[in-house]
Amino acid sequence: ERVKPDLFHVQISAEMIMVSSLRDRLPCKTFLPAHQTILTCEDKFASFKAWENAGIKVPGTMIINTEEDLKIAFERFGPKLWLRFTSGSAGRGALPTSDYDEARLWIDFRKGWGKFTAAECLEEQTITWQSIWKDGELIVAQGRKRLYWEFANRVPSGVTGITGTGVTVSDPVVDEIALKCIKAIDPRPNGIFGVDLTYDRNGIPNPTEINIGRFFTTHQFFTCAGLNMPHIFVMAGLDRPLPIIAKKINPLSPGLAWVRGMDILPVLTTETAIEDSRKDLQERITKLSSHRQDSD
Repeated sequence: ERVKPDLFHVQISAEMIMVSSLRDRLPCKTFLPAHQTILTCEDKFASFKAWENAGIKVPGTMIINTEEDLKIAFERFGPKLWLRFTSGSAGRGALPTSDYDEARLWIDFRKGWGKFTAAECLEEQTITWQSIWKDGELIVAQGRKRLYWEFANRVPSGVTGITGTGVTVSDPVVDEIALKCIKAIDPRPNGIFGVDLTYDRNGIPNPTEINIGRFFTTHQFFTCAGLNMPHIFVMAGLDRPLPIIAKKINPLSPGLAWVRGMDILPVLTTETAIEDSRKDLQERITKLSSHRQDSD
């Protein structure tokens, strides 16, 4: 009431759920998916069931209510399981393990019985598909792969929710699966849908969650590369004319890279430039090593 915003947007899940539940009572506009869509996407097991029912390839998953459930999960999906909370972000509670006792103790420690899922373990390669929709129509979407998680060695799962380097991609297979995932949960999408996928051993991207109603943390990457999604989102939310978007799906060139780290500004470069720098560094190391051997 004091600030009188034209559009109200939040980036934290708990806040978004509250804002969504109060949207009809707010004195300003919101641009959110349907409330039930938000609740489904915030529950990783509920979204898994929606995709499974739609015939989308997903890793076998079950809720772990008891120790017997955990034993069954190892029998069905083992030898290695991926454990995680059904809600939360940044890899909350995630643990890959092949050891039943370790899994049981982990769930005990996290007080997670009835709140954890156990799933078939996928490969390390991940990809994200961020999109903006308006009343069921796709406005724009862009794919981005993740080369690594920043600070991955600080957590048991290696997943921190902090992308170290992201790279733009354009993959029709990913596009098709991401679209199916969104429509399986909401046939009339509205707002932001960020589909996270992880590749299985056969090279098929499997959806693992949808980051609903909010941008991922590297959205500045796309803006600096020429696709200002926050601006597009605001204009769509306020029912104002949208900027001209020549290509709805993957308008950015593939191979653009966004490198991030602690206490440094992000760098926009290309995957090719990174590889060239890596080769140059290796050549320098080889020359230095050779020089030292000659000196000895």
